[in-house]
Amino acid sequence: LQLVESGGGLVQSGGSLRLSCAASGVPLDNYAIGWFRQAPGKEREGVSCISSSGSTTNYLDSVKGRFTISKDNAKNTVHLQMSSLEPEDTAIYYCAATYYDRDYGICIIRAYDYDYWGQGTHVTVSS
Repeated sequence: LQLVESGGGLVQSGGSLRLSCAASGVPLDNYAIGWFRQAPGKEREGVSCISSSGSTTNYLDSVKGRFTISKDNAKNTVHLQMSSLEPEDTAIYYCAATYYDRDYGICIIRAYDYDYWGQGTHVTVSS
């Protein structure tokens, strides 16, 4: 499984970006996907995740109401729609995948649980 992120860039505070995570190699039907970010000088933190079927989503408290994760199994892609962006959202954003043998309707925003990672896409929010 290979993951490739795209959609990052420079945006002003209050603006929006839509990140995409495209998978190749295997279908994403049995994979929960997480988005993580790492800002300069800070530890990586979990931002959001979505279960293999898409039935369950979770978010970091600071992005609730601003970010929306979605999963398109037919296109083997996961999106992270980010709105009302703040300078504190500036980071490299990574998507990651973890396999489940069936849909348990769960996802966990914890890096330790994910086995496959993309290379990341840069998001910069100017004030």
